[in-house]
Amino acid sequence: MIRLASSSQTRSKLLSEANIEFIQEVKFFDEDSIIATSAKNFVYQATLGKYKTNLHTFGCGDYPLLVADTVVTSQGKILRKAKSIDEARDILMMQSGNITSIITCMIYQSKDLKLIDISSTNYIFDNFDLVDLEIFLQSDEWRTKAGACMVEGFCKPYIKEVRGYESTAMGLNIEVLKRFI
Repeated sequence: MIRLASSSQTRSKLLSEANIEFIQEVKFFDEDSIIATSAKNFVYQATLGKYKTNLHTFGCGDYPLLVADTVVTSQGKILRKAKSIDEARDILMMQSGNITSIITCMIYQSKDLKLIDISSTNYIFDNFDLVDLEIFLQSDEWRTKAGACMVEGFCKPYIKEVRGYESTAMGLNIEVLKRFI
């Protein structure tokens, strides 16, 4: 049993599908205070902030602690969570017909092991259909997603090529985690 310190439904789904028992509870960390020039630095700082906050709150004595964060980049820009439908549209159009990198950092801490992993998955997207894009935007499913991107949802039919693990893009590199727990 591990403690998933994340409110992400996608991360909980990944753990369930991997048959990893967990409880899900989280003490939130404010990512908006992070200033970073690179996506890897940003995702590491965000994960480290979440780790320190949740380790202080829960410790790792009862259950190992797992925290993660994901960032999306395209055309050299960090694409954070969109705050409006117009911002989501702009972010998604930046990814349309381009390469998008989804970078996930996770920290797993048990009594015996501390694992820090930063993994990246690259997607080459075809151009998004503008009607499909508007339907997706109206669904509000983009609201809590880094880069407004859902590779398991809206973006899936537009994937021309994938380099890396889909689980990384979904917010947790299960393949790496399973090797250590």
